[in-house]
Amino acid sequence: MNELIIRPAARQEIPALLEFWSRAAEGTSISDDPVGVARLLERDPEALIVAEHAGAVVGTVIAGWDGWRASLYRLAVDPAQRRRGIGAALLAAAERRFAALGGRRADAMVLEHNELGQHAWRAAGYRPEEQWRRWVKPLTD
Repeated sequence: MNELIIRPAARQEIPALLEFWSRAAEGTSISDDPVGVARLLERDPEALIVAEHAGAVVGTVIAGWDGWRASLYRLAVDPAQRRRGIGAALLAAAERRFAALGGRRADAMVLEHNELGQHAWRAAGYRPEEQWRRWVKPLTD
């Protein structure tokens, strides 16, 4: 794909990114709202990586780094733009970011029923760790 721009998201893009995720991402999170995304960008302005083509967002990935863990969330590619290397370009940018920050391993959250997502992660060299389960507790009502 020619002229693919990989860059950090901008705060003014939050509404458009939430709309993009509603059609391009699988599932939702408690933080998938304007306040949650704004907090992410305030805390780490380079964590939310965007792929742009012809002025439109065609992909995203969140590359969160807390100083200890490198965590990947919201890898999403516009359904009409899939299989063109956008996801691979986003993951490469996230992995470079992690390596530059001292990360040693990247972890991705992938829904069990998201077969398309699992295929994409496997193709990128990621493997499930079946011995782990995610445990969560909402901190708000």
